[in-house]
Amino acid sequence: MTAPPDLTPLATAAPPAKAATRAAYGEALLELGASNPDVVVLDADLSGSTKTKAFGKAHPERFFNIGVAEANMIGVAAGLAAQGKVAFASSFAMFATGKAFEQIRQSVCVPELDVKICATHAGLTVGEDGKSHQMLEDVTLMRVLPHMSVIVPADAVEAHQAVLAAAEIAGPVYVRLSRASTPVVFAESYRFQFGKAALLREGRDLAIVAMGVTVAAAMGAAELLAADGVQARVINMSTVSPLDEAAIAAAAHDCGAILTAEEHQQSGGLGDAVAQAVVKHHPVPMDMIGMDGAFGQSGTGDELLAYYGLDAAGIARRAKALLDRKATASTGV
Repeated sequence: MTAPPDLTPLATAAPPAKAATRAAYGEALLELGASNPDVVVLDADLSGSTKTKAFGKAHPERFFNIGVAEANMIGVAAGLAAQGKVAFASSFAMFATGKAFEQIRQSVCVPELDVKICATHAGLTVGEDGKSHQMLEDVTLMRVLPHMSVIVPADAVEAHQAVLAAAEIAGPVYVRLSRASTPVVFAESYRFQFGKAALLREGRDLAIVAMGVTVAAAMGAAELLAADGVQARVINMSTVSPLDEAAIAAAAHDCGAILTAEEHQQSGGLGDAVAQAVVKHHPVPMDMIGMDGAFGQSGTGDELLAYYGLDAAGIARRAKALLDRKATASTGV
């Protein structure tokens, strides 16, 4: 098995520019509103924070502020979708998935309706709001649902394209977005492909598979490892469901070890998804970096990523430990 010959186009600014994926979501909604009259947007009284307010001003007849009633918002979105609309429903990730899980399951996924749940303020990078708002279980909740597609963009460039793609994907879609401005990974020439992993860096010593804000950290870790003579393949797995199992199988075959990194609980998240693919196709030593059965805490996003080992240095440390396991496995010693 071989990796694709052409690497994904990457941003070249140094230091990298930063932008919030939630801001890109708002911009993409404006584009969709102008091009598709069937697009409607719903919000749970957080339109300033979720960046849906601009759509509401441009298309007030297609914007619905449901109030602090997330379960009702999903039900209304399902009703609109049942009448042929493409419904984008937004709130903070804690509320959009945590408070409305039953409605998402029963009213959206069972009938396979065109409801796109775009949740902002996900993960540790919510920062100082602390554990009550740092949603770290949303990918697990959404990934387990039949018919639900799950997308976690790595940066604002990918987020914009992923939202446009979500409008064209049949059935339910969950898009996970961040509050904080994070490094821009991709050049404007990058093209998001639903269901396909993006190869960001080639390497044969091990593969680092990341999603969301940890993709930039994974690239930084690869640079640190390269300074020590280790060539790490970096894969952006922005579509968590359906997972690009072919890319995982190729990475396992070519590299012999896989490390996953996610700003999310390990249980049920990206690491679990990748591990299932590895077991099915090509078992190799693996490790996972993420929240290990703990809630977050208050702090800046950068502080928290470093504390939980999700910055470049932390990922590089775990990669070296995994390489030791790989060496032991290959020698049998």
